[in-house]
Amino acid sequence: MNINYKLQDRFDLSIFLPVIGLIIFGLLAIYSSTVNHPTASGNFQKQVIFVIISLFVFFVTFSLPLQSFKKFAIALYGISIFFLIAVLAIGKTVYGAKSWFGIGGFGFQPSELAKLGTILMLSYWLTYKSRDINNLKDIGVALLIGVFPVVLIMLEPDMGTSIVFLVITVSLIFWSGISLFGLFVVLSPGIVTLASILGIYAFIVALLLVVAALFFFKKDLFNSIAVFIINLSAGFFFDYIYRVLKPHQQKRIASFLDPSADPLGAGYNALQAKVAIGSGGFWGKGFLHGNQTQLRFIPEQWTDFIYCVIGEEFGYIGSMIVILLFLVIFLRLFKLSATAKDRFSVLVTVGVLTLLFSHFALNIGMNVGVTPVIGLPLPFLSYGGSTQFINMVMIGIVLNIYRNRKLHT
Repeated sequence: MNINYKLQDRFDLSIFLPVIGLIIFGLLAIYSSTVNHPTASGNFQKQVIFVIISLFVFFVTFSLPLQSFKKFAIALYGISIFFLIAVLAIGKTVYGAKSWFGIGGFGFQPSELAKLGTILMLSYWLTYKSRDINNLKDIGVALLIGVFPVVLIMLEPDMGTSIVFLVITVSLIFWSGISLFGLFVVLSPGIVTLASILGIYAFIVALLLVVAALFFFKKDLFNSIAVFIINLSAGFFFDYIYRVLKPHQQKRIASFLDPSADPLGAGYNALQAKVAIGSGGFWGKGFLHGNQTQLRFIPEQWTDFIYCVIGEEFGYIGSMIVILLFLVIFLRLFKLSATAKDRFSVLVTVGVLTLLFSHFALNIGMNVGVTPVIGLPLPFLSYGGSTQFINMVMIGIVLNIYRNRKLHT
């Protein structure tokens, strides 16, 4: 009992074991979706190698001095920005996005490294000396740190990853103690823009809500007019932004609003994913017995649509187990953010939680047809070395924070 207590006191099994469970589910789904595939049959063996290397790196990260992450923040952010710029010049184009470096039979996606670099850099900046997040300069620099990678990633273009960066940036700024009005100013233009996608009536309702909020905050006339103009401009500029997007991104937005409008094109994967999950029933069709999976109705199902493999072959039970494992991780990370002893550790934990939750919500959402198909992997399950590697590094960092949670820094 004493040994088990000491282990749990220094190593959070409540996070680590669910992660291992998700990895196992992912390996089963990757094997099932690639075993009979003419070109991807070796992906399972590659993923096993990725998992082994990632576990090794996890334990190295877990063992480092906690202060080393703060010391490395600026350098890691700078390196990740360098790679994001380099990939635009010499990167490999995959599905219309120039976001990969090809290295032999493997690939490296710089945006995955940039996620970690941005979380550490934002956490460092927001906790360096005496930051006042409601100060225009400090909030401006914080937004620049978070948005600069977004600009580079949109040039690839990769809309899904850009959304994740924006969510991380807003979450960390919010957790740093920004005022409610400041948060409203940051968020409202995005909400108005999203409303404009749904049509003129939704756009008008969003603007009326902005006006009501401005009355609630009771700011001076100049600030209120400025905020309203910003929101009005955000809505009207949506048409321009929409025209800048690549044709396949425009189709993804259109197919999200109405997947049946292009059932053989942009809406195809979303429709087939829902069919696969729905056909699994309560218990599923059984491992290696999913029709949609084995007959390859969904291209590269082992990446972004791996959840529908689980839904079809392991049914409602398997799907819910995956969701419950994620929820355990999220709840433990949230609790850790409340017990960490320094603000940097708190923000890093919140950043990791936000990143994982964003991928979880958007990926499963597009599998069941409630969010656009924006090309985001499901953490710990989807095939890919870059995402597996960085996710395990981040888990290593938060468990390192857990190990040092009783120390004052």
